Amino acid sequence: MLREGQASAIYRADYQAPAWLIETVDLTFDLDPAKTRVLNKMRIRRNPGVPAQALRLDGDELNLARVMVNGGGTSFKMDGSQLVLENLPEGSDPVELEIFTTCAPAKNTKLMGLYVSEGTFFTQCEAEGFRRITYFLDRPDVMALYTVTLRANRHDYPVLLSNGNLVDAGPLDDGRHFAKWVDPHKKPCYLFALVAGQLVAREQKIKSRAGREHLLQVFVRPGDLEKTEHAMNALMHSVAWDEARFGLSLDLDRFMIVATSDFNMGAMENKGLNIFNTKYVLASQSTATDVDFANVESVVGHEYFHNWTGNRITCRDWFQLSLKEGLTVFRDQEFSMDMAGTPSARAVKRIEDVRVLRTVQFPEDAGPMAHPVRPDSYIEINNFYTVTIYEKGSEVVRMQHNLVGRDGFAQGMKLYFERHDGQAVTCDDFVQAIADANPSSALAQHLEQFKRWYSQSGTPVVHARGQYDATAQTYALTLSQSCAATPGQADKLPFVIPVEIGLLGQDGSALPLQLQGTDATAASQTLVLTEATQTWVFSGVVQAPVPSLLRGFSAPVVLDYDGSDAELLTQLAHDSDAFNRWEAGQRLALRYALQAVRADGAVAADILPGDFVAALRDVLRHPTLDAAYKDLVLTLPAESYIAEQLDVVDPQRIHAVRESMRQQLAEALQADWAWAFDTYSATGAYQPDPISSGRRALTGSALLMLCLAARTSGDTVWPGKAYQRFKDAGNMTDRFNALSALVHSGAELAKPALERFHALFKSEPLVIDKWFSLQASNCDRGGQVLPAVKQLMKHADFSLKNPNRARSLIFSYCSANPGAFHRTDAAGYVFWSERVLELDAINPQVAARLARALDRWSKLAEPYRTAAREAIARVAAKPDLSNDVREVVTRALGD
Repeated sequence: MLREGQASAIYRADYQAPAWLIETVDLTFDLDPAKTRVLNKMRIRRNPGVPAQALRLDGDELNLARVMVNGGGTSFKMDGSQLVLENLPEGSDPVELEIFTTCAPAKNTKLMGLYVSEGTFFTQCEAEGFRRITYFLDRPDVMALYTVTLRANRHDYPVLLSNGNLVDAGPLDDGRHFAKWVDPHKKPCYLFALVAGQLVAREQKIKSRAGREHLLQVFVRPGDLEKTEHAMNALMHSVAWDEARFGLSLDLDRFMIVATSDFNMGAMENKGLNIFNTKYVLASQSTATDVDFANVESVVGHEYFHNWTGNRITCRDWFQLSLKEGLTVFRDQEFSMDMAGTPSARAVKRIEDVRVLRTVQFPEDAGPMAHPVRPDSYIEINNFYTVTIYEKGSEVVRMQHNLVGRDGFAQGMKLYFERHDGQAVTCDDFVQAIADANPSSALAQHLEQFKRWYSQSGTPVVHARGQYDATAQTYALTLSQSCAATPGQADKLPFVIPVEIGLLGQDGSALPLQLQGTDATAASQTLVLTEATQTWVFSGVVQAPVPSLLRGFSAPVVLDYDGSDAELLTQLAHDSDAFNRWEAGQRLALRYALQAVRADGAVAADILPGDFVAALRDVLRHPTLDAAYKDLVLTLPAESYIAEQLDVVDPQRIHAVRESMRQQLAEALQADWAWAFDTYSATGAYQPDPISSGRRALTGSALLMLCLAARTSGDTVWPGKAYQRFKDAGNMTDRFNALSALVHSGAELAKPALERFHALFKSEPLVIDKWFSLQASNCDRGGQVLPAVKQLMKHADFSLKNPNRARSLIFSYCSANPGAFHRTDAAGYVFWSERVLELDAINPQVAARLARALDRWSKLAEPYRTAAREAIARVAAKPDLSNDVREVVTRALGD
């Protein structure tokens, strides 16, 4: 048996089809927190396409009581954690296998398998949690039909839920009762779920376009029911959208969502019984911000869309994880954009998605945990639920969508389901279907090369250079591509990179695009870069153009184009592509930040040139731009994004530079911020729609900037207004924005506001998560944040065992506050190492996520670099470290 810490790598190239198939599974649970009894009756059959071999069933922390074959006893052996049956009947006839086990849900702090949260039973089986419930072929390519009977004390567990449709229920002796569920669709075991507890439900009956009636239910604990209306509306919108956009209808009589506060992930798409983190279900205007409302809609959509892209068609193996996750992230992003409605609101959503990709995924692609969208190996699969699999995977799907067009992609999806419904398949199967449905597309023409997006890790860099010939009135655009070496991949072959471009005149007007030798003109065009270097020549260009490149962020690449400040200011003022207009401002701000970081001496107070500040003023006061879009343009690049542009990173220098830039904008635009606050403050009834949310976001930013300006001027008016707004706000967004302005500006009123906030919401766990997170992410001035975090760990409301609470405090400090975390005395790193080890003993999945906070340690300047490596080495030295954490720290150290 391999101990934790000794596990060997699993390789995609070693995939073999299962030697045994499972046709039906009949599970009976006698639920008890201390000792749950599980009777597992399976009908199994040898796979005729695989040579005969023993049946090896996975298990983890189970107590085995009985194994029977065809009604009689049988011999078996244990090989590590696997149950091995070597003497099963030969031939093709089905075999009836019965296994009886027990487990202890109340002791399951890993929150994988069957566990108890606040008196309620829940399950989490993806990726390999089902083996903690019963012995099984715990792999996604084994799909079976499930019947589940749940038995429990009726008073303690009045609600008994599982996948599929409820076919029977009733009382039993001794105050117990039962419920029997049948799932009519074959599924892998990772999609199994059960829930048992004291729950209440919001219900809604709907009728599909096909005329079929369905029952939708959202289950929560008593007292939370009034916070489920938004989740139910999001679910109804998701069902309608998938029917309208892709022709995919709900395939069950009922669809259930259940919320729990103890959950390692955001949500889980178990067939017909989605289990959610409460963070992505519960929302009311008094307890949830606009961001929370948007996240609920997005995550509800994501999990529902898995019903087809993930459940009806699933992954052959876990290396194909992005087959379901990348595709479904793309679908939920499209859903959110379609729900947003206006072109401006769609652009805001696109910018928000790209910010996540560039600030989180790009660093991952450049770090020790870099891996392809379809990994080649892993030690612990839970470590590969990453932004590369999800967000970059979504961008790979988006490129396919853009290369074949919206209608072509819909045809490709249709063919994908015609070919593979009810199967466990690969990423290659998906992209093949999209290409085959569009044989004349650029995707089909370059299909094998396009697949490199799945097999090669790293972020490609597209280098762009333009040459204008005034005499010939031509513009030659040369694009070249490169990709740096990543772990295990020293050399990269060229990708297929769609680059959408436009040309602007010096006055910002759009210039027509006409490729030399063609008659067609357009305002925007997609160039498909397939070689190391290619040149396109445009005719009829009457003036030296300002190129607008990579419009809409048409590929997940870094664009290297050395445009002048004047060109970028033209784009910031006039570019018709909303993404590139925003991007121009980001490029300028990043350019000035990097100049200041690299400069010698103290950080200047006037880093931003006057023309850039004036351009931002014009955006802020623009008469037609949406407030949400203005807010994004006026937000400076994150410290972590600035750091990624540098070979050697001094976190404190970056922090000082960005704070100086922010302070400069606060003071230089003070009158404009005051105008924005007065202009966009809403007085009507609360609505979490994009327009209203954008107004609140901009007024929140304005209030913070006004409080920052007051910090240097000594003015008490705006901090006073912020405190009054905090007290009087009619919704959580305005209240929390005001509190954040006080805290992040270091106002004296922050302390009483924080005390008042806790007193108001001490019985609301999700709100108290915000309270912890705000203090852990506070702007560090003189090293005050770490002592505050340590003190908060002693707070009566803090619990390391609750993933949400651990993330709210510890992750907010270690992973999201570089200016406070990277201390010259290394105290932040010591704190990190202690928390990783402490969490690893409780919940390895959460610990491994925290361990990623120092992925990029090798880029740090001294003294940070040596101290960070020592902290990682301290974690790695622990002999009984989990596989989850060991894989992360070993790869970080490069050992």
